[in-house]
Amino acid sequence: MKTILHKADTRGHANHGWLNSYHTFSFANYHDPERMNFGVLRVLNDDEVAEGMGFGTHGHSNMEIISIPLEGDLEHKDSMGNTTVIKQGDIQVMSAGSGIQHSEKNKNSDQKVKFLQIWVLPNEVNVTPRYGQISLKESDLTNQFFQILSPNADDTGVWIHQDAWFHLGHFDKGQSTTYSLKNGSNGLYIFVLEGEIAVGGTRLARRDGLGVWETDKIEFTFLENSKVLLMEVPMAN
Repeated sequence: MKTILHKADTRGHANHGWLNSYHTFSFANYHDPERMNFGVLRVLNDDEVAEGMGFGTHGHSNMEIISIPLEGDLEHKDSMGNTTVIKQGDIQVMSAGSGIQHSEKNKNSDQKVKFLQIWVLPNEVNVTPRYGQISLKESDLTNQFFQILSPNADDTGVWIHQDAWFHLGHFDKGQSTTYSLKNGSNGLYIFVLEGEIAVGGTRLARRDGLGVWETDKIEFTFLENSKVLLMEVPMAN
């Protein structure tokens, strides 16, 4: 088993006033040739947007874009005619494909919005752009890793054009579990949203990330009440 550790305080950081963002991988003005990606996982941004502010209309193509709200309400508009609001417990996905324009804005004028912005390189280019959104129940996530994304439109969660699976779990202190990879040639990127966990002999705290590959399963122990996101992705596109 091979691993790569990204501690929270080693991430890139940009504070634009309206946007406070931490970058696990190279993004915008943060560039580290050793931190370009983990397999096809290209972007993992931990964003906080000020009250009433947001990203103006801009374009993407040939990227799978996943948003996971952590706090507050995020308003989405796109060139496909979608206008939605996502909040904690929702998962949003866009297949940018042949091209899409969208905006994301903090809908509230009295509180910040916090969310993860994740980009995955697709396994098929120039597909028809697509939008999807689901809502999770807290009971789905309690003391288990619940699938929130897969390559299959008929499977649990949202889906993308890539051989990838995401799981999210909220675990009580003292719990333990094992994750078995869906595809043995994939890698797993572990991102701790809250709490403290142990993965093998590695301890991870809030906002730490750990990439693991060349293994078929990973064992977890939860040292505190914890929220953890798992991103299983191909290591080569």
